[in-house]
Amino acid sequence: MAQQAMGSRYQGRIHLLQKELMGQYFQELTQAAENGGPPAAYMLISGNPVELVRAFGMLPVYPEVNALQLAVKKESLPYILLAEQMGYSVDNCAYVKADIGLFFNGLRAPFATFPKPTLILCNYVGCNVYLNWFEHLAEYTGATIFPLDIPFIRDPAQGPSEEDVAYVVGQLEELIAVCERLTGRPLDWERLKEVVRLSQQTGQLWAEIKHLTKNKPCPLDAYFDAVTLMGPLYCLRGTEEGLAFFEEAYREVEERVRHNIGPIPEERFRIVVEGPPPWPYLRTFRDLFARWGAVAVASTYSTVGGMWEFGFAHDPEKPLESIAMHMLYWNLTNRSLLLRYQQIRRYIEEWEADALVIHSVKSCRLFSAGQGDMREYFTKELGVPTLLLESDLEDPRYFSEAQMRNRIDAFFESLEHRKIRGHPVEAAVQHSNFSPGEGEAR
Repeated sequence: MAQQAMGSRYQGRIHLLQKELMGQYFQELTQAAENGGPPAAYMLISGNPVELVRAFGMLPVYPEVNALQLAVKKESLPYILLAEQMGYSVDNCAYVKADIGLFFNGLRAPFATFPKPTLILCNYVGCNVYLNWFEHLAEYTGATIFPLDIPFIRDPAQGPSEEDVAYVVGQLEELIAVCERLTGRPLDWERLKEVVRLSQQTGQLWAEIKHLTKNKPCPLDAYFDAVTLMGPLYCLRGTEEGLAFFEEAYREVEERVRHNIGPIPEERFRIVVEGPPPWPYLRTFRDLFARWGAVAVASTYSTVGGMWEFGFAHDPEKPLESIAMHMLYWNLTNRSLLLRYQQIRRYIEEWEADALVIHSVKSCRLFSAGQGDMREYFTKELGVPTLLLESDLEDPRYFSEAQMRNRIDAFFESLEHRKIRGHPVEAAVQHSNFSPGEGEAR
């Protein structure tokens, strides 16, 4: 009875607060589109410099989030088809196609109307398709485009060099000049430091929540529940409202730890998940795991915008340098496959997981490349039971519930048999001699 009462309160408090805050965010964008307002800056989620944008009073708009919301609300296919009718390939990124279709639908979605961009800020981190996407948006809108070139991390042991950081900081200084021209006002450095301070505190709370999922039972699903927290983390980072949300979220998760309450009645399997979820079928996908008592204790997708749980923190005394480090090193998508391996291995060891689940995205070849090798490595080299699934994060045409159910059921039947026979994952991991990029740099 206590678990049932606590569970319903948890689902109500944080989920409803998130819906309220994100509703206000989209309402602000709609008002700016319909009645005029601050200039809008279009950005990407991964490792973005939203703190600079907010310091200038600009509205951050995230085409990825807009596409994601279309998929969650099962509205994405008409927008995807509209882009395909214009000539975008069937194999192109479904996020891109949904957003392009949204633009040619007058920037009107069922949940919001979006302002046209004044600045298209392509924080190029990890995906050249996104660079082309934002170039197309600049051509369609006539807005000023500013591509940020972020060097890829070449040495997993050392992280970014001083030259890398200086290179990105130099671009941020150029971006400041562009924003001053577009907004007609100089940068308020004290305001920037305040925004960075709010990001610092928000990131710390998020990190503490992620570490609470090491508990048994895990207090929230770090994949399916984490997406509820990721909206405010990315769209509201650097605001008082975003910080207040995470203060409430931490209190709630910590309370669940004290009462030994998890997101499902019985935790039978602890899993780590690699890759984004199939947004059009998020509830269905979750239920396929929940029916086996499987809880995600960690996920790589929850780190696409930042890896605070491994030690990163914005520094209000060095705002540009810390923003540069965030973009260079402390997000998933600018990291090599070896660093991704290391991250997953740490999750499996430190969060005491039983298995790895990889969800490969059909329309995102760049992110999905290498996941077959990833499965082979974790299965054969570390002895970690690994399940590789494929659908799409946006396009509903690539999801088959029956096929998903068959593969997931077969995997957990095997995993259950493995547990009965007594083959702990921890022993296999500890006896492996593989150590890519040991030791987080800087």
